[in-house]
Amino acid sequence: MALSTPSTAVNTTTHQLPKLFHSHSSVSTITFPAKLTTTHHLFSATPISKWRTNVSFLTSFLNKPKDAKPIKEELLDAIAPLERGAEASAEDQQTIEEIVQKLEAANPTKEPLKSPLLDGKWELIYTTSQSILQTKRPKFLRSRVNYQAINVDTLRAQNMESFPTFNQVTADLTPVNSKKVAVKFDYFKIVGLIPVKAPDSARGSLEITYLDEELRVSRGDKGNLFVLKMIDPSYRIPT
Repeated sequence: MALSTPSTAVNTTTHQLPKLFHSHSSVSTITFPAKLTTTHHLFSATPISKWRTNVSFLTSFLNKPKDAKPIKEELLDAIAPLERGAEASAEDQQTIEEIVQKLEAANPTKEPLKSPLLDGKWELIYTTSQSILQTKRPKFLRSRVNYQAINVDTLRAQNMESFPTFNQVTADLTPVNSKKVAVKFDYFKIVGLIPVKAPDSARGSLEITYLDEELRVSRGDKGNLFVLKMIDPSYRIPT
């Protein structure tokens, strides 16, 4: 949510479950400044700082890309030789991140959870998640293709692996805002056939930062990046 990993895993001997969402594994620590900031500093600004803020906003607005197509082409070209990210170096990942940020700035769909473009079956074409890429496995034991389906009307999601594992997982989605969902996994399917109920701790979240009729960019709660392409907008998740 293509795509992160629930914090409680289901034990299997030969199969790793599909992981396109990440769950929260620890409670964040909240720290406070040693010295309180005055209300004046929080809410007031000098005329110079106001002027700088206005100039910065205007510059960002003027520099905002208007056409996403060339950025998408640049991204797809950069992704092509990286085996969905499995062969990406740290430098490659940084390059992809910079291109994706440009694409996100040109996002034509400001409220993706309200858009029909989100519905359907998506193929994962790039991720920074090593667990999804299964890089610790020999190549012949890795899923060749990973898919993610989303049905907005039912708030359901499904992650699927292809040969040789065929594992699946389904989840309920709860909107946090117009582009972010909380994810609660309900059932895993080992080799696509054997259902296993997910533990209550199998949770995560996903934010959709770019969406059009061809491409989707999402970011998981563990900081992983996911780039997916649409392959079947009519796909419905089995009930």
